[in-house]
Amino acid sequence: MDKFLLRNVGVPDSHHIEVYLSRGGYESWRRVLTSMQPQAVVDLVKSSGLRGRGGAGFPTGMKWGFVPQGVYPRYLVCNADEGEPGTCKDRVLMENDPHLVLEGIAISSYAIEAHLAFIYVRGEFTLSAERLEAAIAEAHAHGFLGKNILGSGYDLDIVVHRGAGAYICGEETALLTSLEGERGNPRLKPPFPATEGLYRKPTVINNVETLANVPLIVQYGAEWYKSMGTEKSPGIKLFALSGQVKRPGVYELPLGTPLRTLIEEYGGGTLENRPVKAVIPGGSSAPMLTAAHLDTPLDYESIAAAGSMLGSGAVIVIAEGTCIVSVVRRLIEFYAHEDCGQCIPGREGIAWLARILERIEAGQGREEDLDLLLDICDGLSGRSLCPLGDAVVGPVRSSLKHFRDDYLAHIRTGQCVQPVAVTIA
Repeated sequence: MDKFLLRNVGVPDSHHIEVYLSRGGYESWRRVLTSMQPQAVVDLVKSSGLRGRGGAGFPTGMKWGFVPQGVYPRYLVCNADEGEPGTCKDRVLMENDPHLVLEGIAISSYAIEAHLAFIYVRGEFTLSAERLEAAIAEAHAHGFLGKNILGSGYDLDIVVHRGAGAYICGEETALLTSLEGERGNPRLKPPFPATEGLYRKPTVINNVETLANVPLIVQYGAEWYKSMGTEKSPGIKLFALSGQVKRPGVYELPLGTPLRTLIEEYGGGTLENRPVKAVIPGGSSAPMLTAAHLDTPLDYESIAAAGSMLGSGAVIVIAEGTCIVSVVRRLIEFYAHEDCGQCIPGREGIAWLARILERIEAGQGREEDLDLLLDICDGLSGRSLCPLGDAVVGPVRSSLKHFRDDYLAHIRTGQCVQPVAVTIA
């Protein structure tokens, strides 16, 4: 299929504004400034059905509509803190097509009547931050940012803020706290950022891929966007494919594409052509699916009906011969390390999950540990201050549901019987 979000990726010097302009860049921004009112942009995005690509899949135009009328200043924040294991799509856009990201931020800022936008970039993404900062300077020099942009009377500045490399700062309220210069701890909601966000002012937070869709919708129209994907999950999506596949990478596909198509046609199938054992369809926090789910369409509703979530679209493939206990233990150790420690369920519960899984993998587990793991998950689910608690229980519960025999083999034999390692991007 034709590429849209990735259309400039692979083009020489695609991160420079001259290349972006030669390929139609900033024409959507020009059109918005010269012929559209802010509310018209909001209505267009609502009509397109664009849903947030950061994980929750919330309708983007509806989210913009939550900003209270008459309250200024207001801000737009681009969440570029891409820390979910398996996810690397936003980084591809920032490094290879930063002006598409900026154009999306500019149009979205205009739509919500914000005059200052921030890009919160993960601390490890040095090249992404450098490319965005250079692109902002180029956009200013060409009159696409700054004062009285293109003679429209609209002013906009965009600031790149480098994060501290904390996974928890991908959660929107922790991101805002970090952006304000404090330790990146989540905030209790409500109030929600749309009404009380950055500096306690109305704030819209969208991730990189979401904002990159906006210039395309302005250029081609809402009906074009809805012509792809499904009725409830319209449009295109970037999928970061990793794990035990022959061709890992970032692929652009219409929502609703079968999981099997992504893995076999685009990913080339599994390494050594081993059968698929498990698939994590939406980043490491998404519940695992099995080979029986390979024909499930990759859209929000279908993946949810299968027992998981589309999340960030990071698809991690695990082939037969791989120990699920080892995979889950590594994931939970990551979450235990990244937990902020602010709430007791997260601080204590995740650490205990990690200890029990470590004990099972070391051959010192007991069968009653499996029920204990589920009990701890019950204590975490819906009880932590931020969604991290729910993110952790997904891989634990689903692995026990589908691959309990892997746990029992560890407990009964004292060793791993499937020692093949899996690589997560």
